[in-house]
Amino acid sequence: MLTLAQAQTILQTALGHAESNGFKPLAIAVLDARGSQKAFAAQDGTSLRRGEIALGKAHGAVALGVGSRAIHKMALDRPYFVEAATHAVGGSLVPVPGGVLIRSPEGALLGAVGISGDTSDNDEAAACAGIAAAGLKADTGA
Repeated sequence: MLTLAQAQTILQTALGHAESNGFKPLAIAVLDARGSQKAFAAQDGTSLRRGEIALGKAHGAVALGVGSRAIHKMALDRPYFVEAATHAVGGSLVPVPGGVLIRSPEGALLGAVGISGDTSDNDEAAACAGIAAAGLKADTGA
């Protein structure tokens, strides 16, 4: 189970990583394995709908059971599948990197982090930093 304390550590560390690396303002969503929101933050200056994009990255990862980097590859290789999956999950699936599965040290799925605001690679790096700080394993789908 992903605890609130772990979710808050992920959130705070991801924000710190972004700040120390000069990233643009981020929106960060942390979901548990059921896809329920555990923590959310949007920094001052994020653009309109960054929160929804962050949620879409995390929700897509949980819904399909793979990090959004893999979903991005699926979108390139099998666009009809990703279009259908997006529809099946109510439109909340954003197929670009930045949605990272959270796994226990043993590999069990605990949830996902979705980040949006900078480049997809930087969003993903911030998510991985947060997950590592919580003592958990990041699964980007790479």
